[in-house]
Amino acid sequence: MELRNLITFTHVAELGSFTKAAETLGYSQSTVSFQIKQLEEELGCLLFERINHTVTLTRRGRELVSYAHQIRVLTDEVKESLAKEEALSGHIHIVTPDSVCDDMINSHYVDFHNRYPEISIKFTTADTLVMFDMLDHNEADLIITLDTHSYNKDYVIAKEEQLSMHFVASSHSRFAEKKGLKVKDIANEPFILTEQGQGYRRVLDKELAKKSLEITPVLEIGRTDIITNIVARSNMISYLPDFVTKERIKSGELCYLDVGDMKIEIWKQLIYHKNKWISKSMKTFIDYVKEREFSN
Repeated sequence: MELRNLITFTHVAELGSFTKAAETLGYSQSTVSFQIKQLEEELGCLLFERINHTVTLTRRGRELVSYAHQIRVLTDEVKESLAKEEALSGHIHIVTPDSVCDDMINSHYVDFHNRYPEISIKFTTADTLVMFDMLDHNEADLIITLDTHSYNKDYVIAKEEQLSMHFVASSHSRFAEKKGLKVKDIANEPFILTEQGQGYRRVLDKELAKKSLEITPVLEIGRTDIITNIVARSNMISYLPDFVTKERIKSGELCYLDVGDMKIEIWKQLIYHKNKWISKSMKTFIDYVKEREFSN
């Protein structure tokens, strides 16, 4: 069984396309088709169903995916272990919410790049459920969640921190100086929130439902920099982690609303799959994050 055929198989399985796998690997589509055919003949089973340009794993194909990933991991480990000592290099795929991605790139990426110029990073944004699905399919090396605490035994929590959350408004809001507010007092105000179903927004909606309340935002967007900018210049309200709003709070553009009946536990967690092989570049990134406060 040729290793290159297994590598091609995992790319087709992850991308769901012979064409995309060929583009990623730098092969022609006929080469990819030939390698998959070789693998199917060697194993004596059909790995993909091809119907109307749609590629779907068969049951035997799904079984092979986990073995193929393990072989790829072991191969990478051998290569790295036997390689000569050179400048630390590698590629890391990190999946985060929009707000974390923006914060990490703006606050830390340049410093990380200056220290480790040969390590390349791909940031992808997604909601929590998609993140864990990507970990399960080895499509992401690390994820950073803003959600309730994860206790799943299949994942390793490399770092975690409980976050402070607040309802925020412009410092000129009519609610700015009011004390002892309740959620019902502001629920019908114009809100701008992150997308429904994502991270802390999903947790907020669940807590509101417990109080038989619902907030219908006038605008939903994942970009928290845009949210804070609009809130600072309008009569809108939002609900955000403090690390997102702290600079505008300091400048006096935004204020925390004194809402006392909404206590939500949100955790920021750096997570990888327990079966993931930790490359030197991945360990370097994890150690870098561990040295710093998440919410800096």
